Amino acid sequence: MPNRSKRVVLAYSGGLDTSVVVRWLTERGWEVYCLTADVGFLEAGAELETRALAAGAVGFEMRDLRDEFARSFCFPALMAGALYEGRYPLATALARPLIAKSLVDVAREQQATAVAHGCTGKGNDQVRFDVSVQALAPDLQILAPVREWELTTRQSEIIYANAHSIPITASADKQYSLDENLWGRAVEAGPLEDPWNEPGNDVWEWTVNPEDAPDQPQYVEIGFEHGRPISLDGEALDPVALITRLHELGGQHGVGRIDMVEDRLVGIKSREVYEAPAATVLSAAHIALESLTLSKQQLRIKHRLMQDYADLIYDGLWYTAMHQDLAALTLSMQRHVTGVVRMRLLKGQAVAAGVQSPNSLYRYSLATYDEGDVFNQTSAVGFIDIWGLPVRVQAQQQLLQQPGGPEQISSGRIE
Repeated sequence: MPNRSKRVVLAYSGGLDTSVVVRWLTERGWEVYCLTADVGFLEAGAELETRALAAGAVGFEMRDLRDEFARSFCFPALMAGALYEGRYPLATALARPLIAKSLVDVAREQQATAVAHGCTGKGNDQVRFDVSVQALAPDLQILAPVREWELTTRQSEIIYANAHSIPITASADKQYSLDENLWGRAVEAGPLEDPWNEPGNDVWEWTVNPEDAPDQPQYVEIGFEHGRPISLDGEALDPVALITRLHELGGQHGVGRIDMVEDRLVGIKSREVYEAPAATVLSAAHIALESLTLSKQQLRIKHRLMQDYADLIYDGLWYTAMHQDLAALTLSMQRHVTGVVRMRLLKGQAVAAGVQSPNSLYRYSLATYDEGDVFNQTSAVGFIDIWGLPVRVQAQQQLLQQPGGPEQISSGRIE
């Protein structure tokens, strides 16, 4: 008879940490049920199941979450313009709340009393998992062996795995820590921990070296409807297919390499390297379409709030009322962001080469200096007179009366 009071659902990746976690928890009386979430670019499920059961798991399942991830997490972040510290498209951060939700769902189905993950005590993911679970199921216990156990080094984990006949593919000389999904690939540790070291060629797997990319540009037309990408070159595609196609095209042209030092939620700076071909292309295209369809005031407000949205995702606050508020504002702002953007991919760059929209705020007859100009230039005189009125009044009453007068105003000095 299974002991449901000691059953835990583990977010299982199949790597060294989570494979060792299975046995470590089992030795402490837990029945470990492994859940692998497929959010893109995952190895064969049969191999993962074999590895999990061999480590001591009482059960295993894989859930295909790719469509939900793309549709309900990646695209909303794209529509919000969410780039952490202006660069990182938040691939790993976006996947964590979805995986946490799946952990809770499976825990309910399995009548488990706890969920577990393999996050360390100095990373961001522990916060994302824990806070998401607390929001969705505060009654569930959260286990995080990697931040508690005695296996403090990679070498000690490998020794433990070998001693318990746990099948692993890891080796002591592995240099990098990796995380991959549809929206991007994250690489850290090893030589990258020194910001002076340039990433070696072995770091990059999804993108060719821009120097070796084709010498001729490739153009791709991306269709959007209410801010969501819906087509490539006129062909309607579901979110996963669209992202996958742009992943391949962008990678072939070296697009999507990001090397940055970012501020982790736990208070330390970390050197991170990312590859995000599809996210990079879509972000540039979306920004170009917004420039055509949003007013100046809308763009200003969005630029002020997009960092708040990115921080919220990065900080693990997806399941919060604040996120609901920002998401509602984003949806409202995107209601006219419909059109087509022609993107030019060349040598690591993704640049908008053309943009059109039925909701465009651009008017040729107002912008042109050629024949057909309908802008009434004589109106500018009255506009400037009113616009400059407070400037003239303050200058006459205050600035011109102070020592230095006009000379001080022109120099910008304050005395």
